[in-house]
Amino acid sequence: MSQSPDSKNSSSSKITWKCTVCGFLFQGEKPPKGCPHCHSPTGEFIPAHTDPLTYPKEEFDVLLINGSSHRAGNTGIMTDIAEEVLKERNISYRRFNLNEYTIDHCWCCYAVRAQSCDYPCRNKDDDMHVFHQMLANTRAVIIASPINWNSMSARLKTFLDRTTCMQNLYHLQKPGLTHGKIVGILVCGHEDGGIKTAMDIFLNFQQLGYILAPFGIAYRTHGAEYTSNVDREFFTNDELFRTYTRGVVSNVVEMMNLNVEGILKEKIIPVSE
Repeated sequence: MSQSPDSKNSSSSKITWKCTVCGFLFQGEKPPKGCPHCHSPTGEFIPAHTDPLTYPKEEFDVLLINGSSHRAGNTGIMTDIAEEVLKERNISYRRFNLNEYTIDHCWCCYAVRAQSCDYPCRNKDDDMHVFHQMLANTRAVIIASPINWNSMSARLKTFLDRTTCMQNLYHLQKPGLTHGKIVGILVCGHEDGGIKTAMDIFLNFQQLGYILAPFGIAYRTHGAEYTSNVDREFFTNDELFRTYTRGVVSNVVEMMNLNVEGILKEKIIPVSE
């Protein structure tokens, strides 16, 4: 039996939506009211697509990374505030929510043969090789992370593991691509682990030669005495959360405007483990 014109239009208007947290797929004109698998809210759904990440056509100065598994969660609020400041300061940037992209685990080529861990990365089948290019070509990085078990998210840890090929350039006696660039770190979570999470992140960037902006770390937690159900309301309305976040981003911009990378480019002596 052939479909009626109305049923054809109804079918063609359906979109395949993907939950960026657990990968659940849903077909409809609009995403579902929450994910039935992981209970994430509607904001975690995006149209499902298979197009690989490509390098932006226009160069930009700041790479803004939301490293949370929940693109629309508390860390997303922090990233939104960071965007506000970059727009106000007329700074060119690109924002990426890591859970929208495919980043494979590190193959640990270095453990087999040091020379195998080279740039470009040997894994060119996922999206990370494009992030490598953006790290090499931008002037600053701002990383936002949740606190998961007193450290960063697994997604962000995998992302940072995959920068090993850029760090290893120094050991291969090749020119580095990132030393002298600026980093700012934003962390939020339900309870303890803010400064540890920030330092875990910074140690990765320090090994790449990044310079932490003055007062370049902000972390804010809600507290174990509350349930996580009310965290979002707290972070949305907390003025200190907003003030800290805006401060870090502004400090990154000020450092970037000093052209520290250009001044130190030929003077930095790589000391990387």
